[in-house]
Amino acid sequence: MTALARRDRTLLDRLPSVRGVLDAQASLDRETWFKVGGPAEVLFRPADRDDLADFLQARPADIPVTVIGFGSNMLVRDGGVAGVVIRMGREMAGIEVDGDMISAGAGASDPAVAAAARDAGLTGLEFLSGIPGTVGGALRMNAGAYGGEVKDILIECKAIDPQGTVHKLTVDEMGFSYRRCTVPDDWIFTSAVFRGTPGDRDAITARMAEIRAAREETQPMRTRTGGSTFQNPPGEKAWELVDRAGCRGLSIGGAMVSEKHTNFLINTGGATAADIEALGEEVRRRVMDMCGIDLHWEIRRVGVPAGGAA
Repeated sequence: MTALARRDRTLLDRLPSVRGVLDAQASLDRETWFKVGGPAEVLFRPADRDDLADFLQARPADIPVTVIGFGSNMLVRDGGVAGVVIRMGREMAGIEVDGDMISAGAGASDPAVAAAARDAGLTGLEFLSGIPGTVGGALRMNAGAYGGEVKDILIECKAIDPQGTVHKLTVDEMGFSYRRCTVPDDWIFTSAVFRGTPGDRDAITARMAEIRAAREETQPMRTRTGGSTFQNPPGEKAWELVDRAGCRGLSIGGAMVSEKHTNFLINTGGATAADIEALGEEVRRRVMDMCGIDLHWEIRRVGVPAGGAA
């Protein structure tokens, strides 16, 4: 038995029993849109919110926890992720509509929430159809596109702190600003309640079709990518800065800056996470040299490089 396998066994032995699933050395490349990255030391798929809360209450405090949803805006480094990776899957993805309120689990996809609102004749959530992530990620980063942001539609949400205590947060308590909130990073969102406005279903459907067409026209939809790579600096558009710095089509290894939308990095087929991260850092360097602007990553990077201690 290898030292790493012994470590996995030791970690599993230290974890509390769950109703969900615990897997050691679970591949994460299949869990992210980039399709790269090393394994999770342990991957946990909770059965429901209570299962997650019980796990957090009982886990040893020295074991780190990382949360992933769709993996659409995430880069897992090649050395993998130490501790427990919690995958918010379909068990945490329920959606219910009551009047003008839409309740959704953190694992629900943003487009599915938009579709539920459309089917109920509720407008205001169409922009979610253009965000390929989950409700949990949308809450964490105040996700927005096509004229809308989560802060515009959120009523309240629930999150679990590292001790397993459930907190209910109003939109004002979220501390939303551009692509971020002030809720502690180690709190895990579990659900949200959004409010729509009664509207014409045909008009809502048409707006969602416009958003879908705009995405297909301007973004590399059918490639291995992680969505928008960099945040827009105040008064600027990240893609314009990247283009101005001459980075369109720039590549390192199997990673390339999209020719179609320069704020997207692409795995052309053989990229490693190191290739993608190095390309992003090279883009940042060139933008700083050319424009004097420091681009900040929007993609969440987790784990350790190849050869690191995962």
